[in-house]
Amino acid sequence: MRKRLAQFRKLGRTPKHKWAMLRNMVTSLIKHERIETTLPKAKELRHLADKVVGYAKKGNLYGKQLAQQVVREKPMVTKLMEVLGPRYADRDGGYTRVMKLSRPRRGDNAPMAVIEYVDRPGEIRAARVPEKRKQKYFNNLGEVLAHAGIKPLANHQTSL
Repeated sequence: MRKRLAQFRKLGRTPKHKWAMLRNMVTSLIKHERIETTLPKAKELRHLADKVVGYAKKGNLYGKQLAQQVVREKPMVTKLMEVLGPRYADRDGGYTRVMKLSRPRRGDNAPMAVIEYVDRPGEIRAARVPEKRKQKYFNNLGEVLAHAGIKPLANHQTSL
């Protein structure tokens, strides 16, 4: 019986083929920051892509070595460590978004999806602002508005 075991998708491939495919896909996702694929592949890729960004957020040599085990191209490891890691420094998970497309694939009617990184320029839908970023930038909003000469409304709270 398969009770309480990790229920990952097989995707109709051997484990080696699946791992190679996911490594290629996460490298392409880092390169383009948005890719279009089938829905089950996108949902499976989401776990690996979030884990790789977590390695980049560590910012140390060990995190880079762990990322190099997954990502296939050295320039993409550099982009991961220098661009994506600092971008998500104040976000606690949820670095990717999977959105279903309205039309299935033409040949085999497979459900299609777009997977993309959140908080990037040109994203389809804006992400929610993380709580750490809200506290960092909006903590003294009332003081800034008062200094600028803007009076808060009587029924409106100044702190977020």
